Amino acid sequence: MLKLVQKFLQINKYSDIKNEFKDLFLSHPNYPSLFAITDSFDLLSIENAAVRVSKEQIVDLPSNFLAYFKDELILVERAKNFVRINTVKNASQKLSYENFLLDWNGVIVAIEPNNVVARENLKVEYNWLKYFLPLLLLTGLSFFYNTYSLFSIIFLLTSIIGLVISFFIVQEKLGVKNSVILKLCNLSSNSSCDSVINFNEENESRWVNFSDLPLLFFSSSVIALLVQPFNSSVFIGFLSLLSIPILVGSIWIQKFEIQKWCVMCLVVSFLIFSQSVIWFSSDLFTLTFNIEAIFPFLFSFILFIPIWAVIKSMLKNSLNSENSLKELKKFKRNYSLLNFLSKKVPHTKGFEDLRGLTFGNKSAAVKLSIVISPSCAHCHKTFQEAFDLVLRFPDKIFLNVLFNINPENNDNPYKAVVERLLTINRATPGKTVEAISDWYIKRMGLKKWLKKWHVDSVSMMINQEIQKQYEWCSKNNFNYTPVKIVNERLFPNEYELNELKYFLNDFIEDIQVLEKTA
Repeated sequence: MLKLVQKFLQINKYSDIKNEFKDLFLSHPNYPSLFAITDSFDLLSIENAAVRVSKEQIVDLPSNFLAYFKDELILVERAKNFVRINTVKNASQKLSYENFLLDWNGVIVAIEPNNVVARENLKVEYNWLKYFLPLLLLTGLSFFYNTYSLFSIIFLLTSIIGLVISFFIVQEKLGVKNSVILKLCNLSSNSSCDSVINFNEENESRWVNFSDLPLLFFSSSVIALLVQPFNSSVFIGFLSLLSIPILVGSIWIQKFEIQKWCVMCLVVSFLIFSQSVIWFSSDLFTLTFNIEAIFPFLFSFILFIPIWAVIKSMLKNSLNSENSLKELKKFKRNYSLLNFLSKKVPHTKGFEDLRGLTFGNKSAAVKLSIVISPSCAHCHKTFQEAFDLVLRFPDKIFLNVLFNINPENNDNPYKAVVERLLTINRATPGKTVEAISDWYIKRMGLKKWLKKWHVDSVSMMINQEIQKQYEWCSKNNFNYTPVKIVNERLFPNEYELNELKYFLNDFIEDIQVLEKTA
């Protein structure tokens, strides 16, 4: 389902946030529901709609959308006389409008296309280049210093292809899903790379699994061929011939025991078989082995075994940690847990009368108040996270910034910051954002800030407001900063303030329920 939605995002020019969607979607407490998809879209500020429409409106729908077809989520791409559907299993099918309407229940998810022209995901290309550039350089050096025969070139090319396929096999074994693998492994209903690669895995050794052997074989072959092209071809061809019984056994297991074909495994078998046939049918067959033919391959193979064992262990630990983190995020994003940890503000009387610095939509469902101090180191981060939330969700969040500072302590040099911020907000509100950003986001020094934001005088009304905020904090025993309050409840310290974005729709639903019952 993830790959399907990511493809949907890519079609609508949201390639740059596919990975961010993945993190939000997989950690959603309602994963893998339709709500988890639309809620993740909301968090990414993607305009979306999940609605049921009449089947007669099919021609008026967007050119692509998600839909439920035969009780399965699919991606639909409309054309003039037909629709193309893509399923979760990455299968593509072309249907007439009449056939599509028979099994479509009318539910769709549509998004607003991204009109901002951005570069496609070049990072993927750079990642591939990062891994293969050293190999290309080594190949160039090898061709410069060594003499290659036609057979050596064929052996090198087949070994490089085998190395790439082996890398995908290991990815599948580790549970890393890849769009290329999905396409290769779902060519037909009888193919399933996962079933074959993970077959009887409990009997495999801890250090090196059967699925690791192609990677070790082809990586050692590539290194050996780059060092000694001709001599290594002789030995690798001989090893390929010896591997034929293993290839036959692998094919027999796929055909009769698992009854599923692993396309990648078949490609590896074909490459090894081709190398053995080339070796057997050429003059290489008549040559005897010497130390120059055997040493490069054996040295590489023996060296790669412990290296790969360490790398694989690190990859497994990293993937396990990533999966545990996703489960933790899913648990943490439970709205009931947030409600349980949120405590009521002890004394709310007088809270509505406090006049701080306000940002966002005053009628928003989520009223966020932060109580900060200009001398508090943690308050810089709190304000920035709160302000970022307002910038990202201006219609859903209203921010009220209050201050906890003793107005009678004239020895506190930071008192002037609060006085001037409130004065600027009252006299020239258009400059409030710049003034508070200079202090809490840009972290401008005190002298420099006071010089830039000079005010002629501080009115008695401002001093009274500071006093009111200070007394209200004292009444609630808020002798610390920052204090984060959401809809008159204390936001739990177990959560970062930027995690409030996960619960915006939940807060809105609560408000709507209260309004209906009122």
